[in-house]
Order: sequence, then structure tokens, then C-alpha cells
Amino acid sequence: MKTRYTVALSMIAGAALGGAAIQGLHAQAKPPAYVITHTEVIDQAAFNEFASKSPSAMQAFGGKYLVRGGKVIALEGDAPKRVIVTAFDSVEKAQAWSNSPAWKELQPLRAKATKASVAYIVEGVPSSCYRLVISATQLNAAT
Repeated sequence: MKTRYTVALSMIAGAALGGAAIQGLHAQAKPPAYVITHTEVIDQAAFNEFASKSPSAMQAFGGKYLVRGGKVIALEGDAPKRVIVTAFDSVEKAQAWSNSPAWKELQPLRAKATKASVAYIVEGVPSSCYRLVISATQLNAAT
């Protein structure tokens, strides 16, 4: 009987310690940022030139395309003509890219090539949260 109490107490202490560790890691993790742009190509030749130059403007800030055009299906409201989703390591890096001379230099070409209806930065969920949730799920499955 004494062994059962020891095991139960150890499990409770482990769960509490794990929960505290998860909270600490979650507080330290910086969430990624995503730049979402809804646009319409109005000059294909200018767009091709702009599209070839824009990745180099993002490179210094760690930006990478997750979505760059493709099929858009509306679930509610009207679907935009084209969607671009660009990932950055943080909101600060996304803002630095947006304010950079390299990106600002491309704006006249972008304005000639596309008609952007909306563009914004959204903060994502830290990837450490996914790992912690998966780890906790695996731990629960093992017990």
C-alpha cells in the first residue's frame, strides 16, 4: 500500500513540475510572424519582375514564402484573387523587413504590378507549444 502512495505522489509531483516547465518555456518562446497579403496582378510583366526581386529583399530578415498564389477558395465572403503568406521568425523581423530600404525600393514596381487590397502582420503560435503539446500527449498515452 505504501508503494502505491509513493508512486501516486511521484506522478503528481512530476505533473506539477512538468506543468511549471511548460509555462516557463512558453513564456520564453518568441512566436513566429506571418505577413498576409491579398492582391490582384494587374500587369503580368511588371509582376514577373517584382516576383523575381522580392525574395532577395526578405532574405536578410529570414522571410520565406509559405503561400505565393495558388487556388483560393472562399469559406465566408469573397475570396481574394491572390494570397501571399510570408513567414518570419518574429513580428520584429517582419516589421524590419517591411520598413527596409530594399523593400521600399520595390514598392513602385509592386504598385505597377499589383493591386493590394490588404496586407498585415499576424503573430503565430510558438513552435515550442506544438512540441510541448505532443510531448504531453505522448506522456499521457504511455501512462
